[in-house]
Amino acid sequence: MRLCELRRKEVINVCTCRRLGCVTDMIFDLCCGKIEAIIVPGPCKICGILGYEAEYIIPVECIRQVGEDIILVEIKEEKCLKSCK
Repeated sequence: MRLCELRRKEVINVCTCRRLGCVTDMIFDLCCGKIEAIIVPGPCKICGILGYEAEYIIPVECIRQVGEDIILVEIKEEKCLKSCK
């Protein structure tokens, strides 16, 4: 699967049944060449006009299933939410 295909998929947290958004980036382990985590934008600033104040960094171990249109993850959102500052 290519990054461009992964970016079109919505990420859904199975713990809360909440839509988190779409994959925007990935973190790789350069030594092994493996994906360590996917990055999904977090909550928007004022009406989404000013961008995002945080992002979800979701470890690969938390991905439960990759489907045709969605990626199911099992995370505690407050632990994966990192500030963009």
